Amino acid sequence: MLAFWNRQELFSTFDQGRHAEARRILAEAGIPTRVKVVNRGAPSPWDAGGRARSGSLGERLEHSYEYTLYVPKADYERAWALVRGLFG
Repeated sequence: MLAFWNRQELFSTFDQGRHAEARRILAEAGIPTRVKVVNRGAPSPWDAGGRARSGSLGERLEHSYEYTLYVPKADYERAWALVRGLFG
């Protein structure tokens, strides 16, 4: 398990395929990961009815989920070297 004080954000993306490929590459290299997924279309706890009022007209559905990938601080440089080709 990666504790919050011992991890570093490697990248954040809306592309589920890129996220899955990066996790596969890192798993093959033996680098543990932690993922945070945020549903950008979910109602906010501060504005619970806001989504119902505004709907999703005009929103890009491929930007509904944001994936943030974390790795151990000690493995950050090696992890970035392995996945940076996905972003070029």
